[in-house]
Amino acid sequence: MKRTVGIFFLLFSAQIYSQAVYEDERYVPETDTLVLEKLNEWQGKKFGLLMHWGTYSQWGIVESWSLSPEEYGWCERKKGSNPNDYFTYKKEYEELKNTFNPYKFNPNKWANAAKKAGMKYVVFTTKHHDGFAMFDSKYTDYKITNVGTSFSKNPKVDITKEIFKAFRSEGLWTGAYFSKPDWHSKYYWDPKFPPMDRNVNYSPEENPEKWNKFVEFTHNQILELLTDYGKVDILWLDGGWVAKASKTEIIDWFTKTLQKTEGAYLKHRMVNQDIRMDELVKKARIKQPGLIVVDRAVHGKNQNYLTPENRVPEKTLPYPWESCIISGGGWSYTPNAKYMSGREGIHMLIDIVAKGGNLLLNIAPSPEGEWQQEAYNLLDEYADWMKINSSAIYNTKPIAPFKENNICMTQNKKGNVFLFYMAEDGETIPSEIIVNSINPKRGTKITMLGFKKKLKWNKIKEGFKVEIPQELRNNLPAKYAWTLKVEDVNQ
Repeated sequence: MKRTVGIFFLLFSAQIYSQAVYEDERYVPETDTLVLEKLNEWQGKKFGLLMHWGTYSQWGIVESWSLSPEEYGWCERKKGSNPNDYFTYKKEYEELKNTFNPYKFNPNKWANAAKKAGMKYVVFTTKHHDGFAMFDSKYTDYKITNVGTSFSKNPKVDITKEIFKAFRSEGLWTGAYFSKPDWHSKYYWDPKFPPMDRNVNYSPEENPEKWNKFVEFTHNQILELLTDYGKVDILWLDGGWVAKASKTEIIDWFTKTLQKTEGAYLKHRMVNQDIRMDELVKKARIKQPGLIVVDRAVHGKNQNYLTPENRVPEKTLPYPWESCIISGGGWSYTPNAKYMSGREGIHMLIDIVAKGGNLLLNIAPSPEGEWQQEAYNLLDEYADWMKINSSAIYNTKPIAPFKENNICMTQNKKGNVFLFYMAEDGETIPSEIIVNSINPKRGTKITMLGFKKKLKWNKIKEGFKVEIPQELRNNLPAKYAWTLKVEDVNQ
């Protein structure tokens, strides 16, 4: 993932295919019954936590991407003694492992805050593109547990293990973010050649033995995570450019990209990088039956759900999906980050759920191992709202038209319909609410979550009108959005 400017910036993901996950992207349904059961359960969870964390937090820079020799502003090098000298910069970047010392690391505090906010699963960056393992991998020395790191003697040194343990103890599912490219591995970026872009810096076809060593290295590290770190529910793979591609697909990509480019200079390429994903997933599910696999931005059966990056689709989608969203600053730690407001965050969750998706909200820990207070403040806002309204969020599905003006809609398995009145900044709820697209059955009960009394309502020519009494308006049960529960509707 890459740095963005502003929380709601429309992000086109930095994939080798130059694509984000579009609403009309093809989806290949899963056939494994255990995975289908788990995927159905995951869709009911609705709200998760994503954490990008690594040695790069010490510089407060975009995660990993400044190592990529590509001419994009978001991966421009600005730190180190000489950021204009690539090799000096890379050496100093990789030496950050020696000073990385998150001595305030307390995953139990994070897990508790996430649970209170209503989050049901966590996805943690076990390894990003820079190759630094936040777990005790026996296949590399470039890891948090290496004796050369400042944190190596801390009893919580295996950060991934501690995070998974803490979140599981609060009842959350665990997900392992893992980068397929590894810019530290000599089998991906061979030191014989300088890196050209984000891709492997040699020809896999002409160096099959070397490439096979990288594939085996990648499989081994992923299987470590699925063997030594307890139950893992989601394998969340990033780096969609590391994928099998035919010559026809590559020619087509270059042709289309060149047509959009002034001159003939390409900032990155497309390369066939067959990492034998089908084989890996088969081995992974022997270790973790029912494992949800998300091979991001790679069309095929190993992308069990799609992941629009830092944006919310405009409509309901006919497949499982999850918007991964920055809560403040960037994906990685940003000093003095500005976080979304409680109102923005709650409205975003409602909007995503009404469209049938999940929200994966990113919070980036500091180099000392803390969350910024503003992150806790945001989760407190979610916690207060979810205490009242969570039954309208979890285990629901969209109902047409999913939104009418400022009112979003969901439906549960019992057929109850929930209508979220999403207030403008500073607005209170009106004395009556009119909904044209829903028709309650005659005599059905309508209430507001958090208020025990039934509400009066009347059928009108198109839809219905519900009265909000003064006593309720004077003492609303939540902030930012209020939920009407309609017991039964005419379908």
